[in-house]
Amino acid sequence: QFLGVCDLSIMAARAPVSTSVRLLDRLRKAYYNAAGFNKLGLVRDDTLYEDDDVKEAVRRLPERLYNDRVFRIKRALDLSLKHQILPKDQWTKYEEDVPYLEPYLKEVICERKEKAEWDKK
Repeated sequence: QFLGVCDLSIMAARAPVSTSVRLLDRLRKAYYNAAGFNKLGLVRDDTLYEDDDVKEAVRRLPERLYNDRVFRIKRALDLSLKHQILPKDQWTKYEEDVPYLEPYLKEVICERKEKAEWDKK
């Protein structure tokens, strides 16, 4: 099939985008691995600073998610005290790091802001 000038320009415009997306993804993965928490079996949400919003979001977690979080944090503390890391096959992979706390945290923040708006009135 013959490609017209417009088709070629669209294809040319898309190529750098996919290249930049791949580069950005590589940088994200490199940063994720350099951070080191994954070598202790933690996920990103386990490393959030526990302010009041995060504490409330953790309190709202379903029991299974809460227990998984506690296990990961205790294991990481134990490894850290021993100056050890997990075997590489047990490291948390970038692709497997799902933000389990994020939906609860967004809900807590939204409720806090809504309450502040009501208190203004």
